[in-house]
Amino acid sequence: MMVEGFKMNLIYFDLYQSTRLEKFVTAYGEFLKANGEQPVTWKRASSMDEVLQQADVISLHPILDKTTYHLVNKERLALMKKEAILINCSRGPVIDEVALVEHLKHNPMFRVGLDVFEDEPYMKPGLGDMKNAIVVPHIASASKWTREGMATLAALNVLIKGYPVWSDPNRVEPFLNENARPPAAAPSIVNAKALGLPVSKL
Repeated sequence: MMVEGFKMNLIYFDLYQSTRLEKFVTAYGEFLKANGEQPVTWKRASSMDEVLQQADVISLHPILDKTTYHLVNKERLALMKKEAILINCSRGPVIDEVALVEHLKHNPMFRVGLDVFEDEPYMKPGLGDMKNAIVVPHIASASKWTREGMATLAALNVLIKGYPVWSDPNRVEPFLNENARPPAAAPSIVNAKALGLPVSKL
């Protein structure tokens, strides 16, 4: 988390209060203070525009739907600090790429980091040439361990058809242990509840 890595204050906007995040930043601030350092703080903004105006580093995490398409457009880019850093951790069309290219041209201290694009795998003309844009392929999960794990989980969901659904979808390590048989459960059916599938007691 950037709060820890850079000891930076957090301002965030979300439709729902992130109590867990707030508690984490509060605890980290107390840790820093106890060690004689300046504590970090958090603030829940009343709007996204408030975040854009105040933040030095903006990290985007919304879902992509009709309400977030071009969420960051020419007008919102203009709200940001001239030397801000924008990171898109969401989907490409959340940012109006044509407007972004123009903004980067006119604001050389403004920087952006992208691994998603509006028309993947293509970029809007000029984006790849901008010195203040870091663009990389969308390959965050491309480690050998992750890809093997994804393939294993998918195969197990097919092979153990009829088994109850694993009770903790965030804990998949038992299925990836090469030295033991996998649990008698389907590991990762995201919509299991909607399908009315029984949950494993394991």
